[in-house]
Amino acid sequence: MAKTNVVAAFTDLYRPTVNGVTYTIALWRERWGRRRGSMAVVFPEMAGYEPDDGEYALPSVGAPLYPRYRLGAPVAPEELDTPDIVHVHTPFTVGFAGVRFARERDVPVVATYHTLLEDRVNQHVPEVAVEPLKRACRAYERAFFERVDHATVPTAFARRHLLERVGADVDATIVSNGIDVDFFRPVEATPLRERYSLSGEGPLLGYTGRHGPEKNLEEAIDAVDGTDWTLVIAGDGPARDDLKARAAATDADVRFLGFLEREELPAFYSALDAFVFPSPVETQGLVALEATACGTPVVAADAGALADGVIEGETGYRYAPGDREAFRWAIRRTLAERERLSDLCQRRRSMLAVDHSLEQLAGLYDAIRDD
Repeated sequence: MAKTNVVAAFTDLYRPTVNGVTYTIALWRERWGRRRGSMAVVFPEMAGYEPDDGEYALPSVGAPLYPRYRLGAPVAPEELDTPDIVHVHTPFTVGFAGVRFARERDVPVVATYHTLLEDRVNQHVPEVAVEPLKRACRAYERAFFERVDHATVPTAFARRHLLERVGADVDATIVSNGIDVDFFRPVEATPLRERYSLSGEGPLLGYTGRHGPEKNLEEAIDAVDGTDWTLVIAGDGPARDDLKARAAATDADVRFLGFLEREELPAFYSALDAFVFPSPVETQGLVALEATACGTPVVAADAGALADGVIEGETGYRYAPGDREAFRWAIRRTLAERERLSDLCQRRRSMLAVDHSLEQLAGLYDAIRDD
C-alpha cells in the first residue's frame, strides 16, 4: 500500500478567522507534520495573519454577505509542489482551485463536508426566496462533491445529509474532525470563575461559539428563565444584541462574556456544571466535543450531528428543539447526574483525539491512492 506523506489542503476559511473549519485544518496540519509528513495549506489572504512555511496565501477580495470572510483567487500557487493527495475543505473559489490543481497534477482529491450551505439562507433573503435558494445551494454542493474522488464527513448525520438530501453521487467516509485532548482536559477553574464573577451558589450553565440565529441560543435563555441557574454565553456574532435584549426581558441570570482567549477555554468548560447547545444545524459541533473532553456533560438539541454526538446518559442528554420543558428536564437530569456523567465523559477522551482521526484519514488516503 502506498504511504501518503505529502498533502496539499485547499480552503476558503483559515487563520486568523476563528471557527471550527479553521481550527480543524490548523490542528490537522500541525499533527500531520508531527506524525506523518507535510500538509501545505492554500487559503485566501487576510489582514492580521502572516503565512508560515508551507502556508500559501492567495490574493483575495471581500465575500458577499459575509464581510468578515474573503474570497481567494481561484488559482493554485505556482510554487506549490505536486503532493501525494489534495484535500479540499470548502466548495468556493479556493476549493475549486484545489480540485483543478489535483486534476492537472493527476493526484487524487478528497473533500470534507464541513458546513450545510442551506442552513443560513433564511438570514439573507425574503421568505418567498428561501426554498428556491436552498435548492440552489444543494445543487451547488452536489456539483462540487461529484467532482472529487472521495468525501469525508465528520458525523453520520453529515453523511446522510450529503448523500440523501443533497443527493451527491460520491463515496463518503465518516472521519471525525477530532480535537486536541492534550489541551482540552479538566483543569482548575476557580481563577476563571473569580475573574468573571461566576462564583454564585446556583448551577452554572454555559455556551461558547458563534451567536447566530441558526444557533437557537434564545432557547437556552428561555430555559433558565425563572430558575436559580446562571447561563454564561461566550463568543460573539450577529445575534448578540437580540440575545441581550431577550435576556433583559426575562427573569434569567444571563452573562455575556464576549470572546474568550483560546487559553481560557479549558477552564471555561471545566467551570460549568453543564454545557448547553441548542443548535439544530451542526455537522459535528466541536465545542460539544471540547466540553466532553473537559469532563463537562452536554445538554443538546436532538437534531443534526448532536443527535449522534451527545450520547444519552453517557456524555449528557438531548431534548426536542423548541420544547422548553424538555430542555429544562434534560438540564435537571444532567445536573442531578453530573458526577457520573463527568466520569463517563473523561473515559471517552481517547476517542475524541485528533490523532485517532488522523490515523483514519491516513488509511483512507492510502487506500484511495492504491485504487
